[in-house]
Amino acid sequence: MNTQLFGLALLEIILTITISVVVFYISYKILKMLFFNNEDISGENIAFTIFTSGIFLSIGIILSEILPSISNVIRLSTTQTEAIDAFQIVKYSGLYLFIGFIAAVLINSSVFLLFSVLTKSVNEFKEIQKNNIAVAMLVVSILISITLIAKNSIALLISSLIPYPEVVNYL
Repeated sequence: MNTQLFGLALLEIILTITISVVVFYISYKILKMLFFNNEDISGENIAFTIFTSGIFLSIGIILSEILPSISNVIRLSTTQTEAIDAFQIVKYSGLYLFIGFIAAVLINSSVFLLFSVLTKSVNEFKEIQKNNIAVAMLVVSILISITLIAKNSIALLISSLIPYPEVVNYL
């Protein structure tokens, strides 16, 4: 058994679970604070639960593109001759998560803008507060669709920032 690889795998599992839990917790608190102070996921407002589930799925898709880059930085720190210290790992991880946050904000904003343009007479937040399941499902489907379309671009942007070692081009 490769103990270094095993330890690295355990570290990545703990790190990804911790980051995911913290990101989902903060996202839920921000969502409630900004838009739905009186709503809860207790089941009384199914539209809010659907909407929250869509937001979480969108964030999960974005995180699934970010966390491998954080893992790559950690792997590089253990294999490179020029060691990447813990501060640089935290710096790159924070940068990747910040880019993911900005991407999530842009995706959510574009969904709300698109929904507002498509349905000028409907206020999606008020309709979700009124437990309008149809509006919640439509907003969530647009949100997930745009997230799925944008996820590869987000992954490419983040992977371009990974501090890979310099390679000499002999061609």
